[in-house]
Amino acid sequence: AMASIGRTRRHTSPVRRREILEGYLFAAPFLIGFLLFVAVPMGWSLVLVFQKYNLLSPPSFVGTANIERLLADPKVGQSLYNTAYYTLFSVPLQLALAFATAVLLNQPLRGRNFYRTALYIPVIVPIVVSAFVWQRAYHPEFGIINAFLAWFGVEPRAWLFQPELAKPAFIFMRIWVFGAQMVIFLAGLQNVPPSLLEAAAIDGAGTLRKFWSITVPIMTPIIFFNFIVGLIGNFQVFAPALIMTKGGPADSTLFMVLYIYRNAFEYSKLGYAAALSWVLFFVIIVLTFIQFRLSGRWVYYETK
Repeated sequence: AMASIGRTRRHTSPVRRREILEGYLFAAPFLIGFLLFVAVPMGWSLVLVFQKYNLLSPPSFVGTANIERLLADPKVGQSLYNTAYYTLFSVPLQLALAFATAVLLNQPLRGRNFYRTALYIPVIVPIVVSAFVWQRAYHPEFGIINAFLAWFGVEPRAWLFQPELAKPAFIFMRIWVFGAQMVIFLAGLQNVPPSLLEAAAIDGAGTLRKFWSITVPIMTPIIFFNFIVGLIGNFQVFAPALIMTKGGPADSTLFMVLYIYRNAFEYSKLGYAAALSWVLFFVIIVLTFIQFRLSGRWVYYETK
């Protein structure tokens, strides 16, 4: 068998060798980028977990001191709770709104292309600009949110200055950036076979029955994809909290990435920040793994 493999390798045709070389050349940009911007930084951050490093002096080995400090730091639990709370509510609400809008805009409505474009615009607005706009909207005296609520007799609220209101304010701000998920849902809705809907209609199924029994099951792989992407993305929330509240009030918007940023670039504790980064990484990996394990119970694939 080994001799056969050796003969196969020696007799690889020039055309085959050229195809292999071209394959590596086409993959080279990704491979180089992955090594330089993902693999090497991750490896270096793993080394920093066991180092004390402040950017000004050479790293010094401290063993498990960063891990021990992490386990005793109450802000780690607080930041993880804030991040999980934000993700737990924002992702399902955002997906529900995106899916409902996609279903509506999949109908033959007048001007639907305009609505599709308008609802996608918040996705391409820079996050810094969006944060400043929402900060103004939440202003306790001059914000448009309080002005709108005043029409219904609701007293003005200091949305970004009260711990019990800050996270809901961030969640409300996040769910309206659903354009990307909406576009993906629209693409999926185009692939729902009309023949199945027609057959269900002939059998007497109404609109809601067709939606829940045909459209939703066929869309579950796309719902699952958007859910995983949203889970990973929302666990990395950072810029809005940095710009709008700086983690306050009373650490109610101190999200995990913001806490990592503070330790790395404000407190110059890169070793500890690296340890926090790996905690966040493992939390996301575990949650993603759990969702993949549970997906078999509700995600429908036509090939199965």
